[in-house]
Amino acid sequence: MPSSPVTLTSPARWVAAGWADLCRNPVPGLVHGLLVTAFGAWLLWIARDRFWLLAGAFSGFLIVAPILATGLYAVSRGLERGQRIGMAEVWALWRSGDARLVRFGLLLGLAGTGWVLTSAALITLWSPVPIHKPVDFLRHVVLVREIGLFEVWLLLGALLAAPVFASTLVALPMLVDRPVAVSAAVFRSWRAVASHPGPATLWAVCIALLAGLGMASGLLGLIVLIPLMGHASWHAYRDLTAGDGQG
Repeated sequence: MPSSPVTLTSPARWVAAGWADLCRNPVPGLVHGLLVTAFGAWLLWIARDRFWLLAGAFSGFLIVAPILATGLYAVSRGLERGQRIGMAEVWALWRSGDARLVRFGLLLGLAGTGWVLTSAALITLWSPVPIHKPVDFLRHVVLVREIGLFEVWLLLGALLAAPVFASTLVALPMLVDRPVAVSAAVFRSWRAVASHPGPATLWAVCIALLAGLGMASGLLGLIVLIPLMGHASWHAYRDLTAGDGQG
């Protein structure tokens, strides 16, 4: 499939292409969405009254989520080639134990752990009252009238999430698509972000909004939004690496 120039309108095109892929081969995507939603619901249930466990579980979940989308990249690549990839092929990819994906997943897990520890330290040191449960965080951090802790917390989260996003934007689809080293894929991902900062930023905002919409729907929206974001990310990768001379 020929690539298109990357512009500020590209994220909308990636979402449309991702939706087309989901409609053309819905079963693998919906299975991904159901599994991720079920896992998220389980996390929510076991950590519902323990704020830091809940924050840690969902932060780690969101950071590692791109690894969970590797099967969706394979499905989109198959559709480009006129192939209909089913769950058997996706399962084979997961079972392959690709050391590159395992290492990348561990690195993302460490990044998630680092954010949780940083977040806990910030809230513990700055909050005027102890924060133990999610309702405490909502009442004493999010809903306070004064501007301060919550805004700093969001800014710090964004600053820590930015390098993770820049490292995964192109790298993970590339690891599925090509026999390249993790370091080379991450370097290419950073180069793509540096070359197209506007579209990359808009795509990060789009992903955040879609993920937030899925969570606001009681996680049910993730059944469709997870595969949509995964397939769309494949098309973002294709456009952002169009000049590499590899298909």
